[in-house]
Amino acid sequence: MTRALVIGKFMPVHRGHISLIEFAAQQADEVIVSMSDTPTDPIPGDLRFRWLQQLFEGRANIVVARVEDTFDNPALPLVPRTKIWADFLSRRYPQVSVVVSSEAYGEPLARHLGARHVLYDMARARTPVSATQIREAPFRHWAFIPEVVRPYFVKLICLYGPESTGKSTLSKQLAEEYQTVFVPEVAREIVTSNSFTVDDIIKIGRAQTQRVNDLRQRANKFLFCDTDVITTQIYSNHYLGVVPPVLYELEKEMRYDQYFLLYPDVAWVADGLRDLGERRVEMFDVFKHELVLRSIPYHLIQGDWNERFTLLKNTIEKRYR
Repeated sequence: MTRALVIGKFMPVHRGHISLIEFAAQQADEVIVSMSDTPTDPIPGDLRFRWLQQLFEGRANIVVARVEDTFDNPALPLVPRTKIWADFLSRRYPQVSVVVSSEAYGEPLARHLGARHVLYDMARARTPVSATQIREAPFRHWAFIPEVVRPYFVKLICLYGPESTGKSTLSKQLAEEYQTVFVPEVAREIVTSNSFTVDDIIKIGRAQTQRVNDLRQRANKFLFCDTDVITTQIYSNHYLGVVPPVLYELEKEMRYDQYFLLYPDVAWVADGLRDLGERRVEMFDVFKHELVLRSIPYHLIQGDWNERFTLLKNTIEKRYR
């Protein structure tokens, strides 16, 4: 049986990597895809390894493996540097007969391993992208990012603030504008009045967090979120006089890329749950205080409905396009 070897950090794995690995599978009976990682890598190793496993699940001739990157010396020239790699890899993966790569290291590494080297698309003509380019500008290279990887690069946008400031309406409008999905205020699916219990509030916090995680898998570049768990904490404190500790734990699970704080300068609309129409400015100050307390940057949104939408869109375009 012949064995091919493909090595890399796959940070992230992209269409070019997939083409390289598929090409390697044509060169031998078995392909070892060896992913190396360190604790300081910008994308966690566990996640990258899981992506590779998902992408090649069911492919018996493609074996995904993982090694800790403790066998390198970047200060060395390429030939002695790849000799160190080969000494380690030959012990980890014996009987490699082919090294397939699209990098300059491939030829000396293969020579040190006593294997044949097959070069694949070194000029990136077939797939004009690199992992570095994707990390720096994922939306610009979205077509090269596999479906299983895209949720990692989705930007979570939180519309945040007191009641009746347009969070629900604007979340829907933005989702339509960017052809993606949005996360509604899940509390409205769980309670029908402002008479609720601590158990209810915990259920709301968990459901809100789960909905974000679920919809992130379907989102197209952006996921617009109508509220967050900080909001749940605020209303728990306001109505119940207590914040269950689990809400702070749930808050830690979710990092939003952008907060938009909506000011209450539009008409208040009653809807059966809202009962703080006369206290919106006071509540706005509470919402703002919670962001300041956490040193979370935010962008203030004011004006009529058209002005709000335009300001949101312009801010998003400026930051992410």
